[in-house]
Amino acid sequence: MSFLEANGLNIYYEVHGEGEAKTVILLHHGFGCTRIWQDIYPRFLAAGYRVVMYDRRGFGHSDDGDDYFDFYVSDRYRPDSVKELRAVKKYLGIGPCYLVGQCEGGVVAVDYAAAYPEDVTALTAASTQCYSEVPMTQLNRERLVVSFNDLEPKLQAKVLDWHGESAQAKYDQFANCGGEYGVGYFDLRPNLAKVTCPALVLYPDRSSIFYVEQATAFYRSLQKGELAVFPKCGHNTYEQRPEDYARTILDFLKRVEGKQERMEKPSMTCLA
Repeated sequence: MSFLEANGLNIYYEVHGEGEAKTVILLHHGFGCTRIWQDIYPRFLAAGYRVVMYDRRGFGHSDDGDDYFDFYVSDRYRPDSVKELRAVKKYLGIGPCYLVGQCEGGVVAVDYAAAYPEDVTALTAASTQCYSEVPMTQLNRERLVVSFNDLEPKLQAKVLDWHGESAQAKYDQFANCGGEYGVGYFDLRPNLAKVTCPALVLYPDRSSIFYVEQATAFYRSLQKGELAVFPKCGHNTYEQRPEDYARTILDFLKRVEGKQERMEKPSMTCLA
C-alpha cells in the first residue's frame, strides 16, 4: 500500500497507468473510499488515461488524526480537503488534470477548481448537492438511514469492508452531520461561479437524497457547464450504471480535448 503525507497525516493513494497520459483524479463520496471506483477506473485506463485516487482523511486506509470526529463537524473540513488534494497533486507531480467527484467528492472538486482554476482542465460532479433549503442535519435525518445498526446487512458489510473496526462510529457520524456538506445550510453556488473550466454535472433522476432539480441549479450556476441526467437511476450512479457513468464522462473529456486542439491548432492563411 502507498501513502503520502498531507496536513500532517498519512493518506492512502493509488496510481493506475503510466507515462505521459492525461491524469484523472477520482474523488470518493462521503461514505466511501477508493474502493467505490473498482468498476470505474479500469474504463478510464482502457481509454488511455492515468488514474489517481486516494482516501480522504478518516476514510478507508487514511489516518483519522486525534481530533477526527471534532474535525468532521468543523469549519476546517472543506478547506483542509482542498489542501489535501493539493498535497496529493504536488507529491505525485500532477499538473493540470481532470477531476471526477461523486457526491461530496464533487464538492472537493468544485472547491479546488475555484481556488486553483489554472490547475483543473475539466471537472465532473456526480450526484453532488447544489444547495440546501433546510439545515443539513435535518435533511440527513429525513432522507438517510442515520444509524449503522439500521442498515441492511449488505450495506453494513460494505461499510465494514471500507472502514474496518471504526465503521459503525464513522457511518453514524457521516450520516448525521458534518463533512463537505457541513451541519447548517449548504450552498455551493458561490464557488460554482468561480469555476472557469468546463464542468459536467451528472445526476440521477431518482436519488432518495437529492432531488433532480438540484442538477439544473448546479448546471445553471456554471460558466461552462454541461448536464447529463440518468433515467431510472438512484443516487450511486457509479454503482448502478458504471458503463454509462464512465462513457458519459469520457465523451465529455473528448469534447474538452477536441476544443483544446482546435484552439491550439495554428490558423491557415490563404495567400492569393
